[in-house]
Amino acid sequence: MSSANRRFKDAIYEQFARMGKGLAAPKRLELLDLLCQGPRTVEALANQAGLSVANASQHLRILRTARLVETQKKGLYVEYRLADEQVCRLFLSLRQLAESRITEIEQVTNAYLASRDSMEPVDADELLRRAQRGEVTVLDVRPEEEFRAGHLSGALSIPIGQLEERLEELPRRREVVAYCRGPYCVMALEAVETLRAAGFVAHRLEHGVADFRARGVALEQDTERETA
Repeated sequence: MSSANRRFKDAIYEQFARMGKGLAAPKRLELLDLLCQGPRTVEALANQAGLSVANASQHLRILRTARLVETQKKGLYVEYRLADEQVCRLFLSLRQLAESRITEIEQVTNAYLASRDSMEPVDADELLRRAQRGEVTVLDVRPEEEFRAGHLSGALSIPIGQLEERLEELPRRREVVAYCRGPYCVMALEAVETLRAAGFVAHRLEHGVADFRARGVALEQDTERETA
């Protein structure tokens, strides 16, 4: 191979590696997962990811350098968003590949769920069919801003921190299926525990809105109306 050809190939793979470097930290992957839910400020991202604002900002700068996220000025705040919907699909593909190749993921998940009795997820397709027939209450327990950015049609928004004080808003004669951000989000698990303790028949949905969006399921956005 000529030196010019070698330089060309090296230059191309160096650019590919920029994205690899952007993904090469657990907290940056978590930030991408959060941004799959919708745009967020650095302060909100830091809070959700258990980071200081300074550390979150540093991780976001690396993601921005890798062209995975972009910024937009919103009043006094800077809002981060995914550079493209393909970034979320990249994250989901990475997650699915890791699940299929790394057995430790299943071991960690099973160990965490072992202390939670009967926490098996409901089937997503069956949930959609039952929700369309009005047979279940679909409960979105994510923060309100994530609900407004995109949610399952007909879902009721009650953030997990408000659930105990708003149980009276849920019909008791109907099964409740709670969902949050996806299979490794614990808010739906906490919601099911709270609901069952209060006498509801409740289950969790393993899929999140990013999974449904990738499958072509139509989501609703609600930037105006106050959530229930």
